[in-house]
Amino acid sequence: MKRLLVLVMTLGISAGCSSAPKLQLGGIGDTSWQLVQFQGGDGAVLTPDDKTKYTVAFTNNGNVSVRFDCNRGRGTWILNGPNELRFGPLAITRAMCPQPTLHDHLAKQWPMIRSYTVKSGHLYLALMANSGSYEFEPVPK
Repeated sequence: MKRLLVLVMTLGISAGCSSAPKLQLGGIGDTSWQLVQFQGGDGAVLTPDDKTKYTVAFTNNGNVSVRFDCNRGRGTWILNGPNELRFGPLAITRAMCPQPTLHDHLAKQWPMIRSYTVKSGHLYLALMANSGSYEFEPVPK
């Protein structure tokens, strides 16, 4: 029991440990990102008209919130292994965003994201079967 208490306090997740460093699950827990581009498996590149309209924010408790242009959503995320990422279904608004928009592209492909990498300060979310990758940068604070 004492070992468990020491572990909990060391990780900074017990009540009253606000000065302890935050635990970042897989390096992405408690982070927020904005879309830089989508690189398709066929070499096609899509870039947003405004990075701030395409964001993803991970919490350490397995929740994720997204903004896909004029729509916002919430869901869950889980790590299945090293760099293996799965998202649960997104509850997302369905407003008609002004064109051009990447909303439909993201909403359709979101369930197909299978892995992630953090490289040079950017987050890459890769689709299954090497069919493409989303590149995100940290949201400025």
